[in-house]
Amino acid sequence: MIFKKGRPIFYMLMLPILLAACTSEEKTEVADIEPGDYRPAYHYSPPQNWTNDPNGLVYLDGEYHLFYQYNPQGDTWGHMSWAHAVSPDLITWEELPLALAEYPNADSTETMIFSGSVVVDSLNTSGFFEPGFKKGMVAIYTSHVHKDGEGTDQHQSLAYSADKGRTWKYYDKNPVLDLGMKDFRDPSVFRYQGKWKMVVAKPKEYTVLIYESDNLKEWKRLSEFGKMGDMAKIWECPSLFEVPVEGSDTTRWVMMISSAAKDTDFTGMQYFVGNFDGKRFKADKQRGVRRVDYGKDFYAAIPYNNLPADQAKPIILGWASNWAYADKTPTSGYRGMFSLPRQLSLKLDSSGVYHLIQQPIVRKGISTKTLTMKAPDLKAGVILKMDGNSYHLNLTIELAEAENFRVKLFSNEKEASILAYDIATNQLTFDRTKSGNIAFHKKFPSVEIMKVPPVNGELKLDIYVDNSIVEIFANNGVAVLTDLVYPTKKKGEAIIGVN
Repeated sequence: MIFKKGRPIFYMLMLPILLAACTSEEKTEVADIEPGDYRPAYHYSPPQNWTNDPNGLVYLDGEYHLFYQYNPQGDTWGHMSWAHAVSPDLITWEELPLALAEYPNADSTETMIFSGSVVVDSLNTSGFFEPGFKKGMVAIYTSHVHKDGEGTDQHQSLAYSADKGRTWKYYDKNPVLDLGMKDFRDPSVFRYQGKWKMVVAKPKEYTVLIYESDNLKEWKRLSEFGKMGDMAKIWECPSLFEVPVEGSDTTRWVMMISSAAKDTDFTGMQYFVGNFDGKRFKADKQRGVRRVDYGKDFYAAIPYNNLPADQAKPIILGWASNWAYADKTPTSGYRGMFSLPRQLSLKLDSSGVYHLIQQPIVRKGISTKTLTMKAPDLKAGVILKMDGNSYHLNLTIELAEAENFRVKLFSNEKEASILAYDIATNQLTFDRTKSGNIAFHKKFPSVEIMKVPPVNGELKLDIYVDNSIVEIFANNGVAVLTDLVYPTKKKGEAIIGVN
């Protein structure tokens, strides 16, 4: 990625992947990766300091805006504000000045800018802009009041911009929605049926409230959704949006919630598919919990607003970390990054259940190796010698007569991150318990599991490796797994085979 405007410039290294046999090399016990080397090459991360949730994802006049939770004073959580970056293509990002900053109140409290969304108020329903101005941006965010770091109240407030997000003004009559609660947050606002709709979470009650407004200032409560699915952790960062169904001209509504992971010691995301009539969201009957991502490091994802008319599929972006250990990750001067942007669709299976399909949006020119392997190839094994830890593996495994197999990433004499497939159970696992620098937090070493049945006797894997993150898209995005890793070598091997 590239940062502009006086900040450091980071160029993605396009490094070739060489297919070769094992060669004898001098072994060393000394780690040759410094914390700074963990910065990803093609995932967005801030130049410095702490970041978490993406906020205010919106498109306007050729720019994709990324606002995000940011601490301008350090690399751990605190002083939450909105940082800002823009991109013409969701790939190359330009960092802009801080958008919405924490501010003091008259009563010796302070207000942090928690998560929220941005809309383009092209009809000037808010009255914030000059008559006829069609490019006004309005941010709807959670105003988190605190004193000495202890939160006292959360409500929803507004800010607005007439220069495409470069400068902002806070609404002088904030907040616009206040229930007098300590935990009431993360508004997601969108336009539907000629009205503004908002979904916002009551985290500790496992519910999402749905509101409606004509002008973004006055909100009428319509309905409530919740108390189903995974309730092992609080509910946060809800979003509600239409998703096209593959092979048809129809759409369904998806409600995404940030809550617990399959391993409930960790945070994760779930989704519900159903109908929205403008007032109520009614979820389809479902068996078990529907996971957006089966890894530990995908959270708080939300969709882009105001996408171009020819962009039929919604696009989401998630925070690539986990609250269990996010403030301890072994990076230098910064903490936090974002997933690859993902286009979404739904696929209807033979039992009448809709499944979320996710496809990454990636830079052309990423060092890529494409392999199709059959049982004899797996038995013989293949070693890919890597000049660096940023690349893409595109694998098609023909499972006829094949045995269980593994893909070892960042492999050297001491460590590896291991992707394994069990043919009998159709289980794909990712093991980072020997992935290198894992001692920074006791909860970090883990093994993730997702079930991926073969399609026409094949398993397809797109594995995006980027220095300290691995995103795995199985069978064209039917199942996705995202994990952070911290290898200790700049040059490892990818080994594919049965051993």
